[in-house]
Amino acid sequence: ALIDGVTHGIVKSMGCVLLVPLVTELVKKEKSLDCCQTAITNLTRTCRPEELLQNLLALINNTDPGVISETITALFPHLQTVLLQLDEKRAASVGLALSAVQKQLSRLPVPYNQQQENDDEYGLCRSCTALAEFAKCFVEKVKRKDVNYVTTPEEEELRVELLKFCMRSLREPLLDAELNKDRQSVLWHFATKLMVILHAIQESLSEILLFNSLRKRTQMDNTESKESRACLAYILFVQLITIDSFPAVFSPVFVLQCNMEYISQLLSSLESVPDNSLPVSLLGLKSFHSVPIILCCCYLLLSYTDKLFKLTTISFCRVMLKTSNHAGLASYIVKNIKNQVDFSMKVGNTNKWFMGEDFLMLLGLALHLPQGAETDLLNNMDRIIESLNLLRYLVIRDKKLRNMWEELCRIKDEYLKMLRVCIGISRTYYSAELQALREDQKLKDQQVDCFYVPQVLQCALVTFDLMESLIVRIEEITEEKFKIPN
Repeated sequence: ALIDGVTHGIVKSMGCVLLVPLVTELVKKEKSLDCCQTAITNLTRTCRPEELLQNLLALINNTDPGVISETITALFPHLQTVLLQLDEKRAASVGLALSAVQKQLSRLPVPYNQQQENDDEYGLCRSCTALAEFAKCFVEKVKRKDVNYVTTPEEEELRVELLKFCMRSLREPLLDAELNKDRQSVLWHFATKLMVILHAIQESLSEILLFNSLRKRTQMDNTESKESRACLAYILFVQLITIDSFPAVFSPVFVLQCNMEYISQLLSSLESVPDNSLPVSLLGLKSFHSVPIILCCCYLLLSYTDKLFKLTTISFCRVMLKTSNHAGLASYIVKNIKNQVDFSMKVGNTNKWFMGEDFLMLLGLALHLPQGAETDLLNNMDRIIESLNLLRYLVIRDKKLRNMWEELCRIKDEYLKMLRVCIGISRTYYSAELQALREDQKLKDQQVDCFYVPQVLQCALVTFDLMESLIVRIEEITEEKFKIPN
């Protein structure tokens, strides 16, 4: 009846009401697919495009969660036809359509391993492929014909809408996707297509990443804008997708400076993950194991501090010692201070930042017990041992530290005095615990292996003896220095 010329006028004015049932049948696949597609195609060519667009957007916005992918992929060719028929406000309508589709796709779970991506149970991957293809024809509309071509206001508006689309896609789903250039998955290809679109619409990657001009033009929330740019930086500098299009005139230092906020944004994204929410299947991901190993080894931290200028290094060490409660991190910082002092004492490497008052202020932070006399020595063992090694090194190498020997001795005495009090309290406690365990005749009934508990306590006492021996050696060296005439 839809193709009957007699009913053409009726279909043109009232045919939109048939759209919902036709799409429903198409998604259910209970009727002939060819018949439904033909009927919908005829509607898109007959009915008023403005009314059709409203109905199509309503269909997308009200899509049932179980058939999001099927509905959207079925509507894409018809939605594209309707948008191309619009004479006015086409750019704004394209923006509305893209936003509506992306809002629905954001409800689909992102596959987090290769098997899930291959299965594509919820259809996110095939929907992203179809979405990129859908946007392609509108990208062609804003491509510059030649160098002298003047862009119209409508084309500029469409370019901004396509930019918004790309940045939203970078945040959802690509921010949560596992991308790997060695395994070019569907989502990896989707990321590549987005980068190609950005290049095609003459969008400067350096302007987005380095000069933060995105938020003003796209009206994105600050956090959303940062996450989108963080993902863009990752795709560009880590996955190296379209890296050839990034200007080579920017120095590595400048690029690192501008990308630090994106690195921080990506690392802080873990805070938004609820406790007890990660499934056991994540353990199958190689990256799930490699990231904690990398963080524990502090490879990034080591590389980062090695790149810093000496004044920046001493400021960085001071801030980290003041703000961090991580004993392992503090241990590395203290060890790095010792290395910097040693380097500064060598011929030709004199550095006032590690040989004067600034260094003494830093030393006061390094030789510090976080909780005073109640500090847990075992938990802070790495930091304390490195602090004692630093102190021993300084009193041995005092010839070049004459100008600050008096202040150095004051800091040393205060630190060692407090540390000895801590050792005394801890040794008394652990000795009493060990003695009680040895005397307890019911120890065998406990669930914990009776061999390991006394062994742990004994190791703690050995650690305290080690700290005490280092203190004694430092004081012996100091006494010898006082005996030697100037």
